[in-house]
Amino acid sequence: MPTDDLTPPPSPTSPAERTTAARLDEALLGGARTLSLDELAEAAGATPEDVEAYWRWLGLPVTDPAEQSYTDEDVVAISEMADLVRREDLDDRSQTTLVRSMGHTTERLALWQMEALIEHMARRYELDDTTARLLALDRIPALAPVLERQLLHAWRRQLAAVTGRLEVEFSGARGSRTEGSGQLPLPRAVGFADIVSFTKRTAGLGSAELAEFVQVFETQARDRITSAGGRVVKTIGDAVLFIADDVVTGAHVALALAEAGDDSADGEVPPVRVSLTWGRVLSRFGDVFGPTVNLAARLSDLAEPGSVLLDRLTASELAADPAFALTAIEPQEVQGIGQVEPVRLQRAYQG
Repeated sequence: MPTDDLTPPPSPTSPAERTTAARLDEALLGGARTLSLDELAEAAGATPEDVEAYWRWLGLPVTDPAEQSYTDEDVVAISEMADLVRREDLDDRSQTTLVRSMGHTTERLALWQMEALIEHMARRYELDDTTARLLALDRIPALAPVLERQLLHAWRRQLAAVTGRLEVEFSGARGSRTEGSGQLPLPRAVGFADIVSFTKRTAGLGSAELAEFVQVFETQARDRITSAGGRVVKTIGDAVLFIADDVVTGAHVALALAEAGDDSADGEVPPVRVSLTWGRVLSRFGDVFGPTVNLAARLSDLAEPGSVLLDRLTASELAADPAFALTAIEPQEVQGIGQVEPVRLQRAYQG
């Protein structure tokens, strides 16, 4: 990958280099804001109510309908979405979900990328936070086209990966119907990895140190999960939720996460408590739901640092695999679930 030019860009306080808010806005939006809400609706062949709903689903406010807040690119986006709704006969629920998925994801992505650039500016040029933010604002118009192309590339690769998995998993079921089974649709291994003593470990950290701590954990967790064949569903503060398509892969992911602290020579990676369950889940909104997920969350609370706990059913799925050692531990009462019979998962080392 190319590296940055070693010459620092001009100071963000230089009047000749500072972009105005209007120029920055126009550069990012692909044109000036020349349309009111009514004008946008008319140009897109939609109603003002449709436009307001679309904007709300994206997570953007409509502050003053009479204000010229919209561009020609907005006309194209709303026109294309309206055409998609007509062609696919999407109901309100489906349309809302599709637009909200884009709004929620890109809002987080934009903030994540901006914060990464600000951190880079602060470290590289030894700037205070305010100056780093101003410099990042000056640089973003030049960086945005590259980030935009990278986003499209990543989205296409991720969509191809999702469709590929679905084709492999369900191609043999074409023509069959399972709606009446009463089961959640997807069999998955589900696991949590929680940082041990997160509050105590981070209590005295400043903002830079806390950001570094969280980033190291998330990076290491994501790398280990992906390398072992699993997928990250989401990170939740001091925890990560992951899934795998089969229970054996899930077991390898869980053990890789539990061993991360042991493999870290300098102690940089914090120890974690890990759980794994096998069962059927519902996948919605980029997340997974169901009793299997709830049980995995509870089991991670019971695990010792650096260990993996299963429930009895998941352990039975792995019992015949010589790669794993299973040890039953004392049953425990778990609020909201009842009595749980945890089983410790370890690697079976052959002597």
